[in-house]
Amino acid sequence: MGVPAFFRWLSRKYPSIIVNCVEEKPKECNGVKVPVDASKPNPNDVEFDNLYLDMNGIIHPCTHPEDKPAPKNEDEMMVAIFEYIDRLFSIVRPRRLLYMAIDGVAPRAKMNQQRSRRFRASKEGMEAAVEKQRVREEILAKGGFLPPEEIKERFDSNCITPGTEFMDNLAKCLRYYIADRLNNDPGWKNLTVILSDASAPGEGEHKIMDYIRRQRAQPNHDPNTHHCLCGADADLIMLGLATHEPNFTIIREEFKPNKPKPCGLCNQLGHEVKDCEGLPREKKGKHDELADSLPSAEGEFIFLRLNVLREYLERELTMASLPFTFDIERSIDDWVFMCFFVGNDFLPHLPSLEIREGAIDRLVNIYKNVVHKTGGYLTESGYVNLQRVQMIMLAVGEVEDSIFKKRKDDEDTFRRRQKEKRKRMKRDQPAFTPSGILTPHALGSRNSAGSHVAGNLRHAAYEMRMHGSSPSVSPNTSFTSDGSPSPIGGIKRKAEDSDSDPEPEDNVRLWEAGWKQRYYKNKFDVDAADEKFRRKVVQSYVEGLCWVLRYYYQGCASWKWYYPFHYAPFASDFEGIADMPSDFEKGTKPFKPLEQLMGVFPAASGNFLPPSWRKLMSDPDSSIIDFYPEDFAVDLNGKKYAWQGVALLPFVDERRLRAALEEVYPDLTPEESRRNSLGGDVLFVGKHHPLHDFISELYQTGSAQPVDVPPELCHGIQGKFSLDEEAVLPDQVVCSPVPMLRDLTQNSAISINFKDPQFAEDYIFKAVMLPGARKPAAVLKPGDWEKSSNGRQWKPQLGFNRDRRPVHLDQAALRTLGHVMPRGPGTGVYSNAAPPPAAYQGPLYRPLLRGQAQIPKLMSNMRPQDSWRGPPPLFQQQRFDRAAAEPLLPWNRMLHSQNAAFQQNQYQALAGPGGCPPRRDSRGGRQGYPREGRKYPLPPPSGRYSWN
Repeated sequence: MGVPAFFRWLSRKYPSIIVNCVEEKPKECNGVKVPVDASKPNPNDVEFDNLYLDMNGIIHPCTHPEDKPAPKNEDEMMVAIFEYIDRLFSIVRPRRLLYMAIDGVAPRAKMNQQRSRRFRASKEGMEAAVEKQRVREEILAKGGFLPPEEIKERFDSNCITPGTEFMDNLAKCLRYYIADRLNNDPGWKNLTVILSDASAPGEGEHKIMDYIRRQRAQPNHDPNTHHCLCGADADLIMLGLATHEPNFTIIREEFKPNKPKPCGLCNQLGHEVKDCEGLPREKKGKHDELADSLPSAEGEFIFLRLNVLREYLERELTMASLPFTFDIERSIDDWVFMCFFVGNDFLPHLPSLEIREGAIDRLVNIYKNVVHKTGGYLTESGYVNLQRVQMIMLAVGEVEDSIFKKRKDDEDTFRRRQKEKRKRMKRDQPAFTPSGILTPHALGSRNSAGSHVAGNLRHAAYEMRMHGSSPSVSPNTSFTSDGSPSPIGGIKRKAEDSDSDPEPEDNVRLWEAGWKQRYYKNKFDVDAADEKFRRKVVQSYVEGLCWVLRYYYQGCASWKWYYPFHYAPFASDFEGIADMPSDFEKGTKPFKPLEQLMGVFPAASGNFLPPSWRKLMSDPDSSIIDFYPEDFAVDLNGKKYAWQGVALLPFVDERRLRAALEEVYPDLTPEESRRNSLGGDVLFVGKHHPLHDFISELYQTGSAQPVDVPPELCHGIQGKFSLDEEAVLPDQVVCSPVPMLRDLTQNSAISINFKDPQFAEDYIFKAVMLPGARKPAAVLKPGDWEKSSNGRQWKPQLGFNRDRRPVHLDQAALRTLGHVMPRGPGTGVYSNAAPPPAAYQGPLYRPLLRGQAQIPKLMSNMRPQDSWRGPPPLFQQQRFDRAAAEPLLPWNRMLHSQNAAFQQNQYQALAGPGGCPPRRDSRGGRQGYPREGRKYPLPPPSGRYSWN
């Protein structure tokens, strides 16, 4: 499903699930950056046990960011990834486990989507390069100004795929990073770290879920573990609900659409490459010192509380007078299943179900109306009851025709309003707006950084004179040195230009009679009367629904299965599905990494493959050359933009691919063969961890057989240990794979291969709340439910403490500001005021204006997050990992040596003798104090990470 669309719908319908993160920033002391001490209590008023990182959601924005300059080389990319993880760690502060999972070889069902993404990325990249060169030549031919073209190698994001040298190097860098933090960061002191790199098969988020499922099935698992999963994919919400863990939170970067992106030619904001005019760049800063910087702020993080979402769903899904016992856990499983119909990574969504049209709400309403007839729930522990699903789908099919007609009416209404809006804006727009020094500005903004000042008054005068006789001169027209307009000035709008973008042709016309016949003819090239073919499409889709649900709740049912069509059937076609088989072939194995590269890469990315393998993608005589088309069609399928369309690529035949690769396997070098092998997980601990000595003894004895993990030494984690040939060992130097980072010459961390507990292939993990699990205290109040439905603007709370007192100024402080703030013309009300305390990480300070008195510095030694905080929470008064009433488990007693008391800062008032404000002298200063204000000494440091 579309991530922005689903998240937008979810946050609007259930707003209280979102919590803004309280983030403590690193401080600088004498130019040295001091890291955040993550061993201290979490400022979000919650303590997490386990942090899981879906690493691909970190790798992509760090290697090719959209809102800031890209790293210059691979080393800078690795450092950016390290810094991103550090930032997440300082926010979440896990106390037991850090699990880092990189996407490995995916199931075949996912490979089809990966193939589509990579082919489209390659095609769009080449088209963008051609368009960029064309526009550059046009602008230069017209005398425009463009910065010299940088000669640098384009980063191909397709290399972020298992089996490439980039992913192999990333695994080495992360091993070094983990060892470094275990040696030097106090927040990592008692942490267990598991790294599942790209050699371990499976998608990152599903490797995490598989770990949680297998640990939940162990007798030593703590059912009240607080999990935190980092990732931006929408399916993480479904996966979190599928665990049935009572304390599950997702952290993600706040989604902010329409972020400004610089032009690829002139590197200026405000336009795209196709609209570039080659205008001179404005000076940034007094001496143009900010020329290479982008005005981008660091992204903010938010928490999604799944326990609150469970509260919402419990209220929404509760039904009275049921013929069976109501179970909220089963109802949530059914809700997750119904969300699959609006789209997922493995199946196209049904034509009649769109998230933005309220498809999930429609499915829930039908579900509640039909459930009395079904006689039970749709799913159970990942298995689907097709007879009951058929009743839901046929109910949707009855309203499909009205859905399509309403969609057309809504689209026509939207286009009409947009057209009227453009006409109104065009009518209200002034005929001419002077530019340069004559440009009108809002009061108080003339001296702002974004204001334009003419370098030559003659330019502006000439433009105003020419306006009457040459309407084609635009406000953004550039001029030559003699004051005449340059040839790249404004161009008259052609009379045949339309007021709106041309709409793509839609041959299906779902809103007209005969839509089903046209759909099957245009999309599948078969007649709608071909009942046998329609039955085949529906059966494949039903198999897909069963496969996806099993994948979410039990693990991969088959590595070979995939949906063999580009389009989905209609809901009205789901008749007679109750007797369709839903079993999958057992004992299937995943592709090897290089084999997957051959299945998902276009020929343009063949440089990541061995030469003889690469030749199969481009040689006209290759037996699989048809798998790698140089060009392909994109069906918009009723959408407006190409990225929303369907890439019509041929599906890869696994048997033909393997047969072709048998001939080139002997050409692999030993290094390539190593990268083509499947690996496993690696566990790391530091010298203070109870497992450290146990693992050291395993290496000393040279145990060749797998050894059971002692759960009492690592928070109840169970599995098997086996020796690692490339292990990080104590007293051995850990060489840095990044030249700009130092080697670890005094290493005390240790690593070992780790394997999850194994179960029989037909074992069923029960989708239930575990015995002993305590339901979190209710968060929602009656007013919260109203806020989710009345359309008012909703602002998330800060942190997990609902009673957190926000930073504010009382009336006396506001009166003080009113007396001392300047009120002269040309200045904003707060133009010279100091930022709010939350923006400071040091003593409050506001520069003095000429003849202006200093505002007394209250609480000069207070941390912003402490200055306005009420009584400390319970976990700060006693211990921060659990409430006082909870009995300590054996491994908790062993590790319960950390200090939990959080020393509060003391108020330090600035006043004269006797606590009264100092008197002022005749010059407006304070008697007995220097003009620049008294400098107060900082309190004595209490440790390495105390900066107050």
